Formats: sequence, structure tokens, C-alpha cells
Amino acid sequence: MLTKSPKPAYKRFITFSLKAVLLVEAAGLAVSYGLWHKLNSDRDFRLYMYKNYNWALEGYYGVGEKLANNKTRELDQAVWRNEGKI
Repeated sequence: MLTKSPKPAYKRFITFSLKAVLLVEAAGLAVSYGLWHKLNSDRDFRLYMYKNYNWALEGYYGVGEKLANNKTRELDQAVWRNEGKI
């Protein structure tokens, strides 16, 4: 009869570590996509970010201006000024 021998401890550690890293990466990707989608579709959320986390919104605007050549920043600020929110 064949006997099973357990995997060496270092192999179990490496396997567990790789699974943990992949799980954290997947969770980070999901959160960043969710945040991008919310920023991309909700002007009120962008206003909230403008007031509370301006550094993150500047990054969002910067990427949009460099990659897509869009004018979301100017449009948002014009709307917010007309509505008296800023």
C-alpha cells in the first residue's frame, strides 16, 4: 500500500502566500474598478471627492486628460459653480 507523505512546510507556505497575494490583488483591482466606475458616472460623488479627497480626484482627472483628452474637470467645475456648490 502506498503511503501519503505531507508536503514540505516551505511548499505549503509558498502556496498559501501566493494564494493570499492573488486574493489581495483581485480585491484591490475590484475596489479600484468600483471607485473608477463611481467617479466616471456620478458627478455628485466627484463633488464629494473634490471636497474631501482632492488628491484622488486630481489623479482621476489627470489620467482622463492624458489618455482620453476629455474635459471632465472643466465641465464639473462649471456645473458646480452654476449650482453654487463651490
